[in-house]
Amino acid sequence: MRRTELPVSPFHPHPLAAALLAALFAAAPAMAQQADPPATGAATTLDQVQVTGIRESMQSSINKKRDDTVISDVLSAEDIGDLPAPSLADAIETLTGAASTRDKTGASEISIRGLGAFLSSTNFNGREITNGSGDRSVNFNMFPAELINTVAIYKTQRADIIEGGVAGTIGLETVKPLEYGKRSVQMDLRGSWAEYDKKYKDDDGIGYRGTASYIDQFEFSNGGKLGVSLGIQRLEGSDPEESITSGSTWYACDGRVNVANANCTEPGAAAIAAGTPYYLVPSSRIYRLKQERNDRQSEFAAVQWRPNDVVEVNVDVEHTDRNWYENRSDLSLSNTRRGIVDRQVDDNGVVRALSGSTSIDSTSNRYWRNEEYTGGGLNLIVRPSPAWELSTDLSYSHTRRVDNERATRLRANQRDTANAIVPGISSGTTGYVNYDWAWQGEVPSVYLDPAFDPGNWDAYTGAARVTSSETENDHQIRAGRFDASFMPEDGFFTRIKGGLRASQADYTLRDNTLVTDYDQRIAGDKASIIAANRGCRTAFPQKDFMDAASGNTISEWAYFDPMCLYQSFRGTSDSLLDPSMQDPNNVDITEKTRSLYLLGEFASEWFGLPVTGNLGVRWVKTDVRSEGVRTGLTVVDNGDGTIRLQPTGDFTTQTFKAGNDKLLPSVNASFELRDDLLLRVAGYRAMSRPDISALGAGRTINVNGDASFGNLADALDDISASGNPAAQPLMSWNGDLSLEWYPNPDTLLAAAVYWKQFNGGTATALVDETYTLNGQSVTVPVRQQVTTDEDSTLTGMELSATHRFSYLPQPFDGMGFKVSYNYADSDYETQDSRLGEQLASDGSVIPAIVSPAGLSGFSRHVLSGSLYWDVGPFNIQAIAKFRSKYYQDFTGNTAQQNRYYDDNTSVDLRARYRVNKNLSLSLELMNITNEPRVAYQPSYGNFREVVSYGRRAFFGVRYKF
Repeated sequence: MRRTELPVSPFHPHPLAAALLAALFAAAPAMAQQADPPATGAATTLDQVQVTGIRESMQSSINKKRDDTVISDVLSAEDIGDLPAPSLADAIETLTGAASTRDKTGASEISIRGLGAFLSSTNFNGREITNGSGDRSVNFNMFPAELINTVAIYKTQRADIIEGGVAGTIGLETVKPLEYGKRSVQMDLRGSWAEYDKKYKDDDGIGYRGTASYIDQFEFSNGGKLGVSLGIQRLEGSDPEESITSGSTWYACDGRVNVANANCTEPGAAAIAAGTPYYLVPSSRIYRLKQERNDRQSEFAAVQWRPNDVVEVNVDVEHTDRNWYENRSDLSLSNTRRGIVDRQVDDNGVVRALSGSTSIDSTSNRYWRNEEYTGGGLNLIVRPSPAWELSTDLSYSHTRRVDNERATRLRANQRDTANAIVPGISSGTTGYVNYDWAWQGEVPSVYLDPAFDPGNWDAYTGAARVTSSETENDHQIRAGRFDASFMPEDGFFTRIKGGLRASQADYTLRDNTLVTDYDQRIAGDKASIIAANRGCRTAFPQKDFMDAASGNTISEWAYFDPMCLYQSFRGTSDSLLDPSMQDPNNVDITEKTRSLYLLGEFASEWFGLPVTGNLGVRWVKTDVRSEGVRTGLTVVDNGDGTIRLQPTGDFTTQTFKAGNDKLLPSVNASFELRDDLLLRVAGYRAMSRPDISALGAGRTINVNGDASFGNLADALDDISASGNPAAQPLMSWNGDLSLEWYPNPDTLLAAAVYWKQFNGGTATALVDETYTLNGQSVTVPVRQQVTTDEDSTLTGMELSATHRFSYLPQPFDGMGFKVSYNYADSDYETQDSRLGEQLASDGSVIPAIVSPAGLSGFSRHVLSGSLYWDVGPFNIQAIAKFRSKYYQDFTGNTAQQNRYYDDNTSVDLRARYRVNKNLSLSLELMNITNEPRVAYQPSYGNFREVVSYGRRAFFGVRYKF
């Protein structure tokens, strides 16, 4: 595990990454010798030798990049299931400039050119995709890599590409059976092993992934052709994980004051700006173990029918049903801003050591998720003449994610189950334990009062809490488009295209939660707590908890069976939720989009050079309708000149409407400097809409029924917003320049520079809203995310190289490599929601306490490299991926504070042996270096969490009939 150092060190590539770069520069002279420029007018001679394996995939990717009309990177496989990765995201992040957010199952969301996933768009067979997260990115774990044949990243825009990607567009394509051109019946079975399974006393053992596919073509006597493609996959596996983490709410405490028996004092932004010393602490510190399993079943079907040379019909359907189950146990220091003394703090408020007093909780959690995706479409193409092509496409995409949770908290108390004094706990209604906290290793060391034993089941008899919740995300997109294409016989334009598109996205978020508290001071509640405690004790299920992290001091705690605890209190495993319950945090959005485009493709000669490209414009109109609810309240007169607020139990519905329209021009041109050398230029305007879940209109009015206020405005001083329906898209003007050299079929050298100017950003502002209660109207400021008119820029460059050492003697002539590097710099700022700069309702600026973050998902450095070796039927590939630190926001929750992930390097190994033309064996090793995921909050360098999930292995057999 890598030691965390402060202050931030400069960029240092991983040793394997450095080795890959060294290989690139060492090979440059040899490539130059092998690839002399052809004579003027001579055609590049292509290698006619049949190639297979990794080399085949590399060649296909090179050819597709060269032929594309925009600046792109492509990963393509000749045969279904040949993408060189266990998941789509793992495959995508091998492309130049792509980086992923990594978790226990490998890569997940993808960032392009160091920009966050929300700034890119993804389409599946040319269509938008829904997801269950409420954002615009895609959960690539929903789609089996074995059923995808081509993955492309389009880094510049053209007018006929669906809008939505400031960073770029990711395109996924399944095989078209008629173009595939041969019959294929294939079975693929892979076993999966998770290293951290062995840490559990009841490990889950080996998982599996089985895939079957069938592709065929049929010809009819009248000349018609029909192609069919079918596939199915079933997956089961485990996802163990362990972590030391913190609560997500952080406080800036007064560094001059010690408060012995209460929470720290917050001096405020103005005082800190004036020089008051401060330190940052979270609401809690948590030790967490997870036992997880997941299963997934996916099916796809495609039919391609050409009854004649004029008409073509394409129909495809995709379906995935994924389930995820988790048993979680937390040991929580649940009030870590109480009684803080003896602090060691740096100049940025980062704590290196302190002492305090906290309550101690053992929380048992049973969690499960079902996520189901259904998508597909009907595409009709008519070619009435060689010059004309008309196309209509109707599509549907629907994702429904349901999360269920059963959680029970038991708190350590002064008296145990036998009413005896618990050593190490102070007196009071809530028991507190003294502790020392020191961050000297890779994770902070926590030393509880030696008299207190966190593994003593009997101690947990304090305030209990039972929570059941169900959260449903439902996202569907219905769309239709019409495109017409005309190819003139002569003139500047070789093709003129135009079209229109209409879509409607409907998104709802339903969050229903029931919380029941048990007070140990009430005899009946105390009896329930003791009965549950004694009846649900279970031995700690894990050994060697966080043993790879230096500094860890807690390896186990009192563990209780999650469902046993829940049923003991509630008497049932049912949620007992009211399905008609309304919640101001719920979201109900309808987003309608209409777009028109006109595009011209051209081929000409400029400055004596052949040039091809396209220019066009796309007009997009977006209308948003958002429904939300507000908590119903009544004003109670106390009779002494003060008032208080009481919830009525009712809710009022508010509907907000907003919209915008944008014009998106684009131009792409490719100059053929030589037969093997291309210069590409592009300029375009792009847009990325805010997360659809961030457009909510709900307002939660937090009230204390016992508190008194002098007026209604003071009583309404704590209102939280579920979103902002009027949030505008992030716009950018973009310029790209790329030079690409293709000396032979196995070699590519490319360099690109790019520039983006963002028009607009996000900030936390206090926006005046009017509320009417009991006939009284008052205008109060409500904190919410708004779109600003500030400009910011991003500049970057990327380098990539692919080469095979064909000039080496056998068998070393099968060796090759691919390496890519992306660097970007930006002055974009994202303020922390609580401790960052804020705009007051009167237009004044409240100064920031912590420094702002950049763009969500922005990494300054992204590096990936692979070394491969094809030796007859055997090929092996080592892949290293690095991305530097980045900020990542919380999807759909604008109240969460800035969260940063540290530099991350992962190394994977893949090998395949073709026994014969039908049978092949494979082995894949993931996260070989066992790199943890390290996070900071609310400023970089301030410890939030370390998550570790171990290595993974997949071993498989494939048979083609």
